Amino acid sequence: MNRLEGQVAIITGGASGIGAASVRLFAAEGARVLVADMQEDRGKELAESLGDSVAFRRVDVTLEEDVEAAIGEATHRWGRLDCMYNNAGFGGALGPIESTTVEDFDITFDVLVKGVFLGIKHAARAMKEQGSGSIISTASVAGLQTGYAPHLYSVAKAAVIHLTRSVALELGESGIRVNCICPGIIATPLAAGRTGASDEQLAKLRKALARSQALGRIGDPEDIAQAALWLASEDSSFVTGHAQVVDGGVFAGRPWHKQADWITQPRPIRMYRPTGR
Repeated sequence: MNRLEGQVAIITGGASGIGAASVRLFAAEGARVLVADMQEDRGKELAESLGDSVAFRRVDVTLEEDVEAAIGEATHRWGRLDCMYNNAGFGGALGPIESTTVEDFDITFDVLVKGVFLGIKHAARAMKEQGSGSIISTASVAGLQTGYAPHLYSVAKAAVIHLTRSVALELGESGIRVNCICPGIIATPLAAGRTGASDEQLAKLRKALARSQALGRIGDPEDIAQAALWLASEDSSFVTGHAQVVDGGVFAGRPWHKQADWITQPRPIRMYRPTGR
């Protein structure tokens, strides 16, 4: 407990899913948290349930003035900014490449890449003044390996990973760490394909995909929140430019029970005897 005592954090997309789990955990660990999201009802309800240490602000991460204002509010309200968690996102453009419109392309990259860029940009300004800080962004295993998500989502998340590594080299000289998290399949409304997914729908998702994971279950939002807590805390003080994979083994490969019999079934092997040429 109290691993973030006295710290101030902003979490975008903080009203639901991974963001809400992170808000709850950060607050429980002593942080003062600004929930930045477009979902006003959910965001306000979450903030009110956690007391005076948590506040809500409506933020569209594609608008620079919204992001800048959120950081301004956090620093004005609490005097500093220790963690910027760029978590807001959505599934982006779907379908084959020939049917993807320019409008779909633009909004996908506006939310998933520009939103992260703006969060890093304005958090860096605030953190440089104090000579410390942790910037975290939600990427994805889809940014490391294709075939897990739609085309543009995968490309956007790869961009987040590369932006993280590149900016870490600059901001490290100011005492600021920059990292990202690469979740696998997490039981969130995004994974269920609907904003207001019910607990029953999420339970069905867990059951349907459990055996596709090496650990026998898909992830919960709290699994990613714990990774974000580590990156925000001093426990990771020597970690920067890192893409932390939290995926239950998805990126490692197919679960053992899904591999070919010749790999999984024991067989005697013939003694190897070298032959001349």
